[in-house]
Amino acid sequence: MERVYTNKAPEAVGPYSQAVISGRYVFTSGQLGIGQDGKLGASIKEQTENAIKNTEAVLLSVGLGLDAVVKTTCYLADIKDFAVFNEVYAKYFTNKPARSLIEAAALPKGSLIEIDVVAETENKV
Repeated sequence: MERVYTNKAPEAVGPYSQAVISGRYVFTSGQLGIGQDGKLGASIKEQTENAIKNTEAVLLSVGLGLDAVVKTTCYLADIKDFAVFNEVYAKYFTNKPARSLIEAAALPKGSLIEIDVVAETENKV
């Protein structure tokens, strides 16, 4: 297992890695709606964009893009935000990976969203 770190995404808020590589797979930890300024976005739309961009930054650090994602798990603090979330998500995940989406009672730092992914690469074996 290889640990992944990039300074282009928020640091882990606990004792875990931003992502790990195991065989042909990259497993990211959950990315929150934190922007480059270190603050949560003001809306579900902004937080979704931030979470996806953070995920992309972690993947780019190992030479992958969002097109390598095969599975996403998404957590919303309020399922009523689903339509806006889904609209933003569809712009970025054009390869339509498998997805689970769960309403969570609370997310770290008061975030409205958290996303983690599994990506596949033939380059890391």
